[in-house]
Amino acid sequence: MSEHTYRLIEVVGSSPTGIDDAIKEAIADASKTIRNIRWFQVVETRGHVEDGKVAHFQVTLKIGFTLDDR
Repeated sequence: MSEHTYRLIEVVGSSPTGIDDAIKEAIADASKTIRNIRWFQVVETRGHVEDGKVAHFQVTLKIGFTLDDR
């Protein structure tokens, strides 16, 4: 295994359809501006309730990526 230096960021993904979609959207959006994403960790899950029903999901993720070798 090669040696790497990693950096962590925290992002929040959201979706009206579910936790899985919130995670996938957060990773997809982050990958537009961040290279070398290697892993993620769900650190918090919450939601919004309207009229007694779940209306929206929010998932906080830690995303790890390797720094470019220079």
